Amino acid sequence: MAAGASLGLGTPAQATPPGPGVVGTIIAQKTVGDTDYILREITIPAGQATGWHYHTGTLYGRVKKGTLSHFDATCKSDGVYPRGSLIEEPSGADHVHIGINRGSTPVVLEVLYILPTGSPLSVDAENPGCGFQ
Repeated sequence: MAAGASLGLGTPAQATPPGPGVVGTIIAQKTVGDTDYILREITIPAGQATGWHYHTGTLYGRVKKGTLSHFDATCKSDGVYPRGSLIEEPSGADHVHIGINRGSTPVVLEVLYILPTGSPLSVDAENPGCGFQ
């Protein structure tokens, strides 16, 4: 559910922003037809997280440094990705997830976003009820 949407109880959803120091830098971007291809490097400091979110297109990533712990909306791990690992994130609001750096060194990811033209890189989502951010 996107930030600002309503829960069934009538309370506003609370987006979960990225932790302090989480940064992304666009390395390259190209639009072909109605698709944006964006290559981005993302750094997640030790102990920080991406915040809950989803994407409107598919992402393909490679862990350049550190180990990424990845969780889905059921609060269960859907992967632990050490340096050199590849990761794929499917599109859609039914694929809410979070990436967490549980290590002591930064996680550095190289990510290719394949998105409908003009789409945001990600859409903030509320914590689906997990006991962690």
